[in-house]
Amino acid sequence: MDNDSNNKTRKYLSPAVALKGLIIGGTMLVPGVSGGSMAIILGIYDQLVSSVSSFMKSKRKNFFFLLVFGVSGLLGMFLFSKPLLQLIERYPMPMLYFFLGAVAGGVPLIVKQSQVKRVSLRGLFYVLLGLVIVLGLAMIPASGGQSSMDADFKGIMFLALAGFIAAVALVLPGISVSYLLLVMGLYDELMRAISQFYMPFLVPLGVGLILGIILTTKILEKAMTSYPQPTYLIILGFVLGSMGEVFPGIPSGTDIIICAVTLLAGFGCIMLLSYKESK
Repeated sequence: MDNDSNNKTRKYLSPAVALKGLIIGGTMLVPGVSGGSMAIILGIYDQLVSSVSSFMKSKRKNFFFLLVFGVSGLLGMFLFSKPLLQLIERYPMPMLYFFLGAVAGGVPLIVKQSQVKRVSLRGLFYVLLGLVIVLGLAMIPASGGQSSMDADFKGIMFLALAGFIAAVALVLPGISVSYLLLVMGLYDELMRAISQFYMPFLVPLGVGLILGIILTTKILEKAMTSYPQPTYLIILGFVLGSMGEVFPGIPSGTDIIICAVTLLAGFGCIMLLSYKESK
């Protein structure tokens, strides 16, 4: 019985889930890059949503899946967020074109999941709706003010609310968590709190984030089950809108070749991952 239990546990501790968690965690704090979009293009989004919203239906399986994903995601955030941000600061065009290619590589998977048989005005409307929502959020000016890191009651409630709002962006593809944090004036402080492991800041933010994720995933799973085509087409609009946030402009000179290579590299990486996932 113990061996059977250990075998089941090892089955849930998937290296593929850990790798995807590392990638999503590492890219989550890059401004303009959506954690939800990365989950979609890596083919793990549906499983994440169902494992949270329907946790009690298969507690053991969902617990180990979320444990592996959560730990690897946090590890990716701590290990790769800063190097990635430094690479983007040093090589902005090539790196952002890599992310554009990665997002574009995930589009065929979303279209497949939407089960669209033919192009229709109704379908285009749902895509346009998602696109407009993301572009509308992108037009909100980022806050220049600094929020307090003091652990008073008002600060704790604000951080919990900010975590709840960030959860919606985290769960919905195409909406950048980092951009919403910029809008709320929390991005720089979050990066500093992570680097210093400042718990009075991270704990209330994390509590709000967890509550927001649970509520949002329950609504989203019901939408994906009851109305799959409109839901996935709106998600497609979210993802296409996120490409507008990442787009750094048209390169010039030798950057054209370099950006074309990184664009194709990003696209190829995701297509390869999608192919292996389908196998």
